[in-house]
This record gives sequence, C-alpha cells and structure tokens, in this order.
Amino acid sequence: MPSRLAAAFFAAFMAGVAAAAPVKTPHVEAELVSERTAFVPGEATTVGLRLKMADGWHTYWQNPGDSGLPTALTWKLPEGAAAGPIQWPAPHALPVGPLMNHGYEGEVLLLTDVQVPASAKPGETLTLAAKAEWLVCRETCIPEEANLELALPVTGRADVYPQWGKAIAATRDALPRKVPGWVASARGEGQKVIVTLTAPAGAATPTSVHFFPYQEGRIEPAGRQTLVRDPNGTFVLTLPVANQLVPGFTEVAGVLTSASGFASGDTQVHAMTVTTPLIGGVVAGPKPVIAAAPPIGLAPSPAGAAGITLVGAILLAFVGGLILNLMPCVFPVLSLKALSLAKPGHGNRAHLRLEGASFAAGVIVTFLALAALLLAFRAAGEQFGWGFQLQSPAVITALALLFFVLALNLSGVFEFAMMVPASAAGWTAHNPYANAFLSGVLAVVIASPCTAPFMGAALGFALAQPAIMTLVVFAALGLGMALPFLLLTYFPGWRRALPRPGAWMEKLRQLLAFPLYATVAWLAWVLGAQLDNDAVVRLLVTLVVVAFALWAWRAFRGGGAVGFSVAALAGFAGAAFVAWPLFTHAPERDAGAPVQARATSGKLDPWQPFTPTRVSELTAANKPVFIDFTAAWCVTCQVNKRLVLNDGEVKKAFAERGVELVRADWTRRDPAITQALAALGRQGVPVYVLYRPGKEPLLLPEVLQRQTVLDALATI
Repeated sequence: MPSRLAAAFFAAFMAGVAAAAPVKTPHVEAELVSERTAFVPGEATTVGLRLKMADGWHTYWQNPGDSGLPTALTWKLPEGAAAGPIQWPAPHALPVGPLMNHGYEGEVLLLTDVQVPASAKPGETLTLAAKAEWLVCRETCIPEEANLELALPVTGRADVYPQWGKAIAATRDALPRKVPGWVASARGEGQKVIVTLTAPAGAATPTSVHFFPYQEGRIEPAGRQTLVRDPNGTFVLTLPVANQLVPGFTEVAGVLTSASGFASGDTQVHAMTVTTPLIGGVVAGPKPVIAAAPPIGLAPSPAGAAGITLVGAILLAFVGGLILNLMPCVFPVLSLKALSLAKPGHGNRAHLRLEGASFAAGVIVTFLALAALLLAFRAAGEQFGWGFQLQSPAVITALALLFFVLALNLSGVFEFAMMVPASAAGWTAHNPYANAFLSGVLAVVIASPCTAPFMGAALGFALAQPAIMTLVVFAALGLGMALPFLLLTYFPGWRRALPRPGAWMEKLRQLLAFPLYATVAWLAWVLGAQLDNDAVVRLLVTLVVVAFALWAWRAFRGGGAVGFSVAALAGFAGAAFVAWPLFTHAPERDAGAPVQARATSGKLDPWQPFTPTRVSELTAANKPVFIDFTAAWCVTCQVNKRLVLNDGEVKKAFAERGVELVRADWTRRDPAITQALAALGRQGVPVYVLYRPGKEPLLLPEVLQRQTVLDALATI
C-alpha cells in the first residue's frame, strides 16, 4: 500500500511539472498540454498545442485562405518517439474587407498524437520539446513563436489529465470527419465547381454552410458559396474556382461546416470531410477586386469603409461633389459657365432649365463612365483607385496642355471659334443643349485631378461594393457637382444682383485665367516628381510653342499673312514633336527607397518611405506609426502637408510621443500602396492613419487641422 501511494504521489507531482507556466507573447498564450497524466511505453498519447488569442486577434488553419500562414510545430523528441501531423479543428471564416481568411479566434487546441517509444522505462521522465510558430493578426499581423516543453513520467498506466483531458477529448470528437450516409460527387463547369451531396433519409437542410478546401489554388476563399436543395432531395453546393488556379485540380477535398450540423443517426456532426474526384474541367475564376492580400500591418480598420452604409456613402459623395466646384482648377471654368447665363439670349426659362439639365447630364454620365472604367479595370485584376489617371505622365502632360489652352483663351490670346471650321462653330451655336452636355463632360475632366473632402470614404466604399451600388455612389457625386449650376438655371433671379453685362465680364474672365495658370505650374511640378527636371523643361517648351502657335493662328484668321498660318502649323507640329516622349514614357514604379531616414537638403528627413514590411516591423515593436498616404498631384495632400504636418507644434508632438512617420507616396502607381488604401477602406488620397500600440488604428479626416492631429496623438 505505501508503494502505491508513493507512485500516485509521484504521478501527481509529475503532472504538476507537466503543467508548467504557459509562454505568453504580446497577443497569444501558448503551451503544450497532455490528455494523460503519464506516458505509457509503446502507446500513443494525444498532446495539444493550446493557443489562447487576445480579444480580436486570430491565428490560421492549415489553408489560411486569402492571406496568413498556418501554425507550425517543429518537434524535438526523445529517441524512439514520433509525432504525427497536426489534427486541425474546423476553422472559422474570417472576412477581412473583400478577402476571406480561415482560422481561429479565442482559444484553440491543435492536437498531435505522440508515439511513446517501447524502450521507455517506468519511473523515468520524458520531455517533449517543440518550437511553435504562428501568425497572429488583427489590424496588424505579427509572426510569433515560442519554445515549449511538456515533461511527464513514464508509468505502466495513465489516467486522464484532470485539467486538459476532457478538453482534448471534446476537441477530438469535434474534428471534421466523414459522416455515414452522406455521399458527395463533384463536377467542374468552367469557373464553378458543382458539388452534389446525397443525404441520408430525413436529413434537414444544413444551415450557414461553408466549404474550406484543404489546399490553396482550388476554391476562391472570398467567392460566394451557395447551397440549394433540388426537387429529388439532394443538396447542390456551388463553389467558385480560384482565380490563381493551381494545375492538377482533380479532386475536391476539404471541410464542410454547418451551424445546424449534418445528421448521422442520433448525432449531429458540425464539420464533415468531403473528398471526391472532380469530373469535368475548370478554368480560373475572375480576378477579385483585390487579387492579393492586404499588406501585413495594414488590415482593415473599423473606421474604414466597412463602417459606412450605402446611404452614408451617397451623402458623402454628394457633399464631395458640391465641394469639387470650389477646387482651383474647376471654379474658373464653372464660374464662366454660370456668368454666361447672365448674357442676353438666356431669357427663356424653359430653355435655360434644359441647358442646366443637359449640363448635369454631362457631369453625371461622365462620372458613371469613370465608375464603369474603374470597375472594368478591377474586374481585369488591375488595382486602380480614384486619381489613377494622374499616375501617368501622359495624362499629366495632356491636362497641363488643356489647362494652359483654356487659360490662354480666358486671357484673350485666341478664341475657340477661330480654331474650328465655321460649320462646327455654327453647330455649337445652334445646339446649345449638346454644348451644355459637353461642358459637363469637360467639367468632370478638369475636376479629375482633385479629391474633395468626403470623397475618399465614399469612393472607398463604392469600389468595394457590387457594380450597381458603385454606380449609384458615383451618380451622387456627379449630382453634387452639377447641382449648383442646375439651381442657377432653375432659379435665375440671382442674375438681377449682377451688374449689367459689360467690360467687367471681360476683366473677370481674364482674372479667372490665373488659377488655371497656377494649375499648369502645379502639374509641371507633379511631372517633375514623376520623372525628372528634363521632363519639366520639355513640358514648358511645349507650352511656349503651343502659345506661339495659337497666337500665330489667331493672327492668320484675323486677316494676317499666310506666313502666320505656316508658323502656326509649324508650331503645332513642333509642340507635338517636343511633347511626344512625355506621352510615350512609362516610368517604372519606384522600387522602394531605403528604410532609414533620408537626408534632404542637408537635414535628416523624419519621414520614412512606405513598405508593408517596414510598417509591420514598427507595429510589431509596439511603436506608434503615423502614415501619410499622399501624392504630388493631390492638392489637398499638399495643403495638409504644408499647413499642418509641417507645423512646428505638430512636429514637436510627433517627436515627443516617439511616433514613427511613414509617407506612402502614390504619385506613381504602386500596387502595395493601392492594396494598403483598399485595406483601410479608401480608394484615393489623402488618407491619414495613426497606429497606436494596443488600440484600434485611427483614421483622420481628409482635411487636416492642427488640433485634430494633436488630439489624435493625445490618444496614444
């Protein structure tokens, strides 16, 4: 009897040794736990890797989905022992913006059967060691690891471990398994896989069904899955084929989960394995809106597009459209369009309203065309956001020429009527509604370099939604921009407050040319940021030659010698020759500047260039990070930078709180920045986000104020 008591005491003591303190990382508590209190020579023992994630964080299944990494165990075992593969519990679907991941939240036990060597001697202690590695994600994704040990005595028999035995047994019972009575078959139909499930008699329709494939490159994780019951009682599950289809897709294999379970006799199994040959052929599915995972360190934040409803996005887009009218490149043209209503010939109220409606139609149709273009690009797998056209030197050059020509026209250097045949000028005069429609198209074109406040959030929401919702939001943006002019045509009483038409209108017209000249200067600076100073010189030479050609043509049309026409034609040809390299130049995306701070004008620049890796490193080190998503062609960005981000008090606050400053320059096309913006629920710049250790990221308004930034920094 004393020997048996001693053995029991020894086993209990060693069980206490086995329950060593878990390893705690910043976001996960990890340990190895055993189903039994001891190892038995020659028998297998189930060991669990217990991972307890902090609230809101998750780890990944064997197939992580659109992004992530599966948890891995590297064993170091006593001689003669062997560990089997991880037995994965059924995962959860974890939506991340437009993507879908597969993993676990809360607490999970990943089971492994360890074969104890037959040569193990009762009375000795065996120690299992393993290096566990996992990726844990919330707003950021952080790779973590822990070196774990489990020490148990070797005895002739073993009892259930008091703390973990039942939990491990329950996890094993819930593991996905084949369910008797359920038979599956699968066939490929192009971009779809049709899985037919024959259920046992009397089976109810499973609810909240989701299929998790074992392997990547088979089924698109974020694609829509549908389950229907056909008239003969079988269930038909339609699955989307992966966009990046891996060759050799000949078998449908994975885990099918159901909230209500799959009936098998008197039991309910909530996770059923499905393995069946794939008959027929499949092709890669359509590219998703975002074909790649969000960059590590920039997962969607609750303040992103996910927090906006359709009604909210429509209101934001409408207000943003109203504000677009005040942008320096738009205001002069629309002002002149409005003042044209004060001229004689606009007295017929019905005609005036039709002209306003035609202008509004031109604006809205053009915005819808832009939305359709963006949707087409995204359906083809391209990653474009609002302002994407300004990442092209050709577009920048074309806009600079357009604004310069408009400014010359306002300055009186030439009249458009002199540049077109008399028949075309007559057509315009006799078709005022078509002219108003084209004016609306032009207004949107000249507004394209601008991102007004409230537009960013609205367009970020719109471009992540089905096509019809995207078009509705863009239509609201167009309606907001067109509304002021439309109201002026419907309520013409405002014209009585103006002086009588006269010389003042010509002076005002000339004055309004200067904002357009300023826009040209800004576009030249943008071109220099995209290419180099030589490109700026080439553009300036082109503008000078165009100005000369227009002046010469006016002189010719005004009764000058034929030589003026020759000079004008030569000028236009020369301008085309000089500008042509700018239209054909396709600059490569910046491969990335060094991570460390750079020297600028002899001073250390505190702003680091953006890379997803660098952001992950900084957030993993629990450092606050402020990211400025900007572009040289973004007017609001430049105003915010000069008036707020470069403010002495703001810079001092950044330094005092140890904030790492990162600048994501989207002047040129950069897919990594595009993905990061999409992950934050935005499709254009400016965007400002503050990552705070242990807290949700904070998105700041598009129009910054000093106090707004200081208040945000105070929350770190």
